[in-house]
Amino acid sequence: MIVNVVIGTIIFGYAAWTIFRFIQKSKRGTCAACSVKGSCGTSCHEKS
Repeated sequence: MIVNVVIGTIIFGYAAWTIFRFIQKSKRGTCAACSVKGSCGTSCHEKS
């Protein structure tokens, strides 16, 4: 029983963390959250 509670807590905790991270990245905008922003050739500031 305790193992089920621990596993459930881990699963729901990871899901909450993933949703939180997604919301934080979406607040920063498209280019700020992009994983290749350092080597991207487009200028996001001009596309506003």
